[in-house]
Amino acid sequence: MLEMSTYLTEVKSLSDRIVKAQQPIRILDAIKWDDSIKQAFLNGGCQSLPAIDANYYQQRPLGFDPNEKKQEFHQIERDLVRKLGQLNPLSVIMRRICREYQDVVCMLEARGTSTFSNISQELYGSSQDVFHVGDPTIAQLGSMMEGTLSQLLQLDFLSEEPKTINATDAVAILNEKIEQVFPGDGLRAMISDGIVSDAAAGTDYVKLRADALFNMRDLRVLEVHEIWVHLGTTLNGMAQPYCTFLGKGPPSATVTQEGLAVLMEILTFSSTPDRLMRLINRVRAITLVEEGADFMDIFAFFKAKGLDDEESYTFSSRVFRGSCSNGMPFTKDLTYIKGFVLTYNFMRLAVHKGKPDRIPLMFCGKTMIEDMKVLVDLVEEGTVIPPRFLPPQFKDLMGLSAWMSFSRFMTSLNFRQLEQDYANIL
Repeated sequence: MLEMSTYLTEVKSLSDRIVKAQQPIRILDAIKWDDSIKQAFLNGGCQSLPAIDANYYQQRPLGFDPNEKKQEFHQIERDLVRKLGQLNPLSVIMRRICREYQDVVCMLEARGTSTFSNISQELYGSSQDVFHVGDPTIAQLGSMMEGTLSQLLQLDFLSEEPKTINATDAVAILNEKIEQVFPGDGLRAMISDGIVSDAAAGTDYVKLRADALFNMRDLRVLEVHEIWVHLGTTLNGMAQPYCTFLGKGPPSATVTQEGLAVLMEILTFSSTPDRLMRLINRVRAITLVEEGADFMDIFAFFKAKGLDDEESYTFSSRVFRGSCSNGMPFTKDLTYIKGFVLTYNFMRLAVHKGKPDRIPLMFCGKTMIEDMKVLVDLVEEGTVIPPRFLPPQFKDLMGLSAWMSFSRFMTSLNFRQLEQDYANIL
């Protein structure tokens, strides 16, 4: 085998430095609230704002020196220009990632202040963002979906089955799924006490909260969302010979990741109206906080949705983590809906333009929609290798292309006129 060219050697070296530099940065660990905060809130009858301010976060060390970390990324950024050039496409992508991680460090330094939320909006978006001039905002899109979902949730035959599977049994079921999809790759499901949600994906594992309960549809959603997408893209990214940074996702990659994961739930018919409503409620909660609501307002919002005190606290704390209980929101939960719209539209346009072969490249690692054109060139030249693992729906480009062709056709019809025309039928 020929030795790597000087160029590819430099790419891998600089990419490895980005991977190493980001390792101690753990955003969700740095901003989560201790269980004692929840217990104090519940024990107080859910009447007072949780005692969270900037001083609270100062007691939670980041595990790295922020100034040194920012300088480290700055130095990598400078070396990218020196060694790859200013206009080289890979240099542009990796320098942007370096700047993004510097923003992440600044955000974590500012926990409990308005600056934290301002940077959060820059990284993940705001509920008032639009995709194109004249389009509805993310908040308005959520409201549009809420109207339809609210009607569906009133139908008894669409209610979800009881959650009777404990975390231990769920882990065993998911580990069987993982072994079927990724035999011998060392990926696993495991129990954790330290997560806010029922489940979350890590580098080579899916964590389930120890006290969470599931039904079989929940586990199907976890299979296609966490295993097929999050673990699958991690595995594909870590298999990259040169662009090793694709194995790690900065916040901007979270938008594509969560968009693909929600899209996979839809394509496999795994999701439910209740599941989608939970995502919409998170968008609504962030919208309310951006409009001035505090923790108690959001707690009341989730209570009005039928959740109990503990569930309402958990969902409310997701919105305010990293902030204070009367501050602005942490906006990461917008990425599910925002990412779905961006990835779905990318796929529709790829089919419309006769380029469906570009769609699977989203799975090359922790990719970003805006980099897809460059990624095509990188795959063609061998700097990036095609994804090792693809979900079944993305292996079958004929079926996917047919689906997206009809999607493009159907969205051109006037839905309000359809409602009127079908009024006597439905």
